[in-house]
Amino acid sequence: MDLDWNHFLTEQLDWHWNAHLRPRLDGLTDDEYFWEPVAGCWSVRPRAQSKAPITFGAGEYVFEYARPEPTPPPVTTIAWRMAHVMVGCLGQRTASHFGGPPMASYNDVTFAGTATEALAQLDETYARWIAGVRGLGAAGLSRKCGPAEGPYADASLAELVLHINREVIHHGAELALLRDLYRDR
Repeated sequence: MDLDWNHFLTEQLDWHWNAHLRPRLDGLTDDEYFWEPVAGCWSVRPRAQSKAPITFGAGEYVFEYARPEPTPPPVTTIAWRMAHVMVGCLGQRTASHFGGPPMASYNDVTFAGTATEALAQLDETYARWIAGVRGLGAAGLSRKCGPAEGPYADASLAELVLHINREVIHHGAELALLRDLYRDR
């Protein structure tokens, strides 16, 4: 029996996105988006307000980080996690493999200053990713990722898709939990 692996890989993430993750983000407010559940969170914040050792971003709002990453790393806000999913999980890979907008690094991105803008950016980036994966077919899934993927350079695109599915599901669960904690704070 021939299995349509392209269908299974896309539907795994798309079902989760449409049935669980994206509905959990509906109604996200700016207060939730920027809420810091503990002191010292990394977030997306106005450039002038950041105290992080490293900031990334092309606009007024920046993504906070540090190298080396501290142990343990700081808790991150919904804004930070959404930016990570948008850029680190989906956007960079869409740019590398599916002709998406340039997103070689977090510096290529103008991060949103509102929850509504961030959700629109996330939706657009997700739509590009899932369309690209759907278009791979068996031959595309077998193709090597290439040098843009660093440790995944010699891996097949199928392996990368599985990795991205795990990442989006994992970080999506964190986003949902942060919304629960905000609601019941």
